Amino acid sequence: MRRSRKSATVDLVERIGAVLIDIDGVLTVDWQPLPGAVAAMERLRAAGLPLALVTNTTSRTRAEMAAKLAGAGFPVGQDDILTAPAVTAAYLREHCPGARCALLNSGDVGEDLAGVTLVDPADEGAPVDVVVLGGAGEAFGYAALNAVFRHLQGGARLIAMHRNLYWRTAQGLDLDTGAFLPGLERAARVEAVVTGKPAEAFYATALAHLGAGASGTLMVGDDIETDVLAAQRFGITGVLVRTGKYLPETHRSASGTPDHVLDSFADLPTLLGK
Repeated sequence: MRRSRKSATVDLVERIGAVLIDIDGVLTVDWQPLPGAVAAMERLRAAGLPLALVTNTTSRTRAEMAAKLAGAGFPVGQDDILTAPAVTAAYLREHCPGARCALLNSGDVGEDLAGVTLVDPADEGAPVDVVVLGGAGEAFGYAALNAVFRHLQGGARLIAMHRNLYWRTAQGLDLDTGAFLPGLERAARVEAVVTGKPAEAFYATALAHLGAGASGTLMVGDDIETDVLAAQRFGITGVLVRTGKYLPETHRSASGTPDHVLDSFADLPTLLGK
């Protein structure tokens, strides 16, 4: 027998004890707060709900993100933020200790890659053990992509921080790493290890960071596949917001159905009874 909407809502309110939140497209666009997002975050904080900001953004360090968000009024600090570069660094330290890593990324995130040996991907004469792809942008020109392709041909492993196809900016949608990664994989005949969302290891790290279980945690995102459905496959309750990169056609053609859909993050406290 199907439960009523009211009973399902009561169950959600009683069950959820922690929240994971994407940043870009959910809280901000181009680091400008979306309407009602700051007030919603303040309500979650006032309710004492543990939360972490989980992002595939690779253009800024955790410290820079925290400063930007705090400057916009969000009650968050650096320790509240878990990024794809930070998780990638942990993966490399564990699985590729001492490896020489050629990083192709638009933005300086070296601070979040502590313990990783980075080399210039343009130096084709230098030995490279691992090619690491971060976020796309101006750095992803033909010469740079060709250089990492040659490293892969030479036997380097391929690790990608994410497969996002695009992200939302003030000017519209911009292409991201997922628009280039399949071509590199096919040309070099390799398969990338993805360390950021939607990798299960990323969500496992986020839950460990909060000390929370999957069944008692909720994930809020604007990417139905990478944020929401990936979290749901891990046992986390998924909430899709109609902001950021959300597109109705992507929603309709998705591989699954979100647990909840909201107009924006501003509606989350009400959903959680906070």
